[in-house]
Amino acid sequence: MVDIKPALERLGLTLPEVVPPVATYQPAVRSGNYIYVSGQLPVSDGQIVATGKVGAEIDVDQAYDLARLCAINGLAAIASVVDFAEVKSIVKVTGFVASAPGFNAQPKVINGASELFGEVMGEAGKHARSAVGVSELPLNVPVEVDLIAELNVSGTTYLA
Repeated sequence: MVDIKPALERLGLTLPEVVPPVATYQPAVRSGNYIYVSGQLPVSDGQIVATGKVGAEIDVDQAYDLARLCAINGLAAIASVVDFAEVKSIVKVTGFVASAPGFNAQPKVINGASELFGEVMGEAGKHARSAVGVSELPLNVPVEVDLIAELNVSGTTYLA
């Protein structure tokens, strides 16, 4: 069981409204003891925060911050499906980085998401991870993050 409210307050963060899907899918789906969170984009207040390729229009520090935003949106997607008190841990994170030719610092970018999960969830935020460079992402965003969280209970719920 993870209480993220104190950490969010300490970091000056609040969970936003869940980002509506940009296509035909659910932002988060519960299956058994897991929540599968669809790829989260760097969206704030309903708007894409940045577009472009990392290593060209976007630098590593900007992309790191965008990955943190994707992670916050991922936490919001989890909270839209279950009470966060049911979350045991983040199990797996996959980060996609729209990369300019020759850019190979994808792990540094996705550290933004990984470190946010650790700051908010402590030990429960430690996870397995992949950081993948890609040529394009939806809506020309530089970063996308998806994740899997483990719960303390079982059942299946879909976000309406």
